[in-house]
Amino acid sequence: MNRRNFAAGALALAVLPMLAACSGGATTLDTPASAPGSAAAGDSAIVIGTANFSENQILGYLYADVLKGAGLTVTVKPNLGSREIVVPALQNGDIDLLPEYQGSLLLYLDPKATESDSDALQKALTAKLPQGLAVLPPSAAEDADVFTVTKESAAKYGLSTLADLAKHNGKLVFGGPAEDKTRQIGLVGLKEVYGAEFKAFKSLDASGPLVKGALKSGDVDVANLFSTDADIVKNGWVMLTDPKHLIPAQRIVPLIRTGKATETVKTALAKLNTALTTEELSKLDALVDVEHQDPDTVAAEWSKAHGLSG
Repeated sequence: MNRRNFAAGALALAVLPMLAACSGGATTLDTPASAPGSAAAGDSAIVIGTANFSENQILGYLYADVLKGAGLTVTVKPNLGSREIVVPALQNGDIDLLPEYQGSLLLYLDPKATESDSDALQKALTAKLPQGLAVLPPSAAEDADVFTVTKESAAKYGLSTLADLAKHNGKLVFGGPAEDKTRQIGLVGLKEVYGAEFKAFKSLDASGPLVKGALKSGDVDVANLFSTDADIVKNGWVMLTDPKHLIPAQRIVPLIRTGKATETVKTALAKLNTALTTEELSKLDALVDVEHQDPDTVAAEWSKAHGLSG
């Protein structure tokens, strides 16, 4: 998933048998219902799903660790796909809980939404969510989409803000996940808000090795990355500023089936939300994306170190 961008009308309640063919990366939605920790195990069991990028997997395992520490039985189904897959899976009861991002989730539900600050986004989400779903209070951590160029491109084209892109319409190549072609926080919004149009769009991955490799080699000029990505600082890449606020606040929120939102669950996730800052999340991302550690191991060690896993 591009964590946070959404196409108009994206709420299409996708038919789940299509899951295996819809996403980059294998899905795990076909875990048997009788598996330990599945929804069949009762109200104390939680099935957590994640999108198909490393940070969301880390968050899913963090959720699992703190809920296990609270005495619940938990299963994680990682790498299911983009939001267009995982939200319908939540609605259909295949999963119970999902790490989400405020602004992107709202734009998925309402492509014309204009709220941008965290409090307004939370209120709007509460009003717009389909029956049976709820968002819990947001984490201290935030991770937003950023449109990024190399230092060399910034100097060559005079790029420092998203508004500068329109000066070079038809000349630059844009790279990002496939969803960027039709999402508001992607080519649609860049054209509508900033008048920016590109020579070509290359469908790659979500702040992963493909898009970062393409940016580094010059195969793309502008890449959609995530603000917590350690490679941005490591490579000295330039994040273009957003003076017209195309990208809303993106604090991390648990999206949950209302029947699973017990006081035990809410209390456990609230403790995580307080401890998990943007800085801490960036460190966890770096351990997975730069040092190539496993998301579940990274999450388990962090939860234990912060006294959250029991």
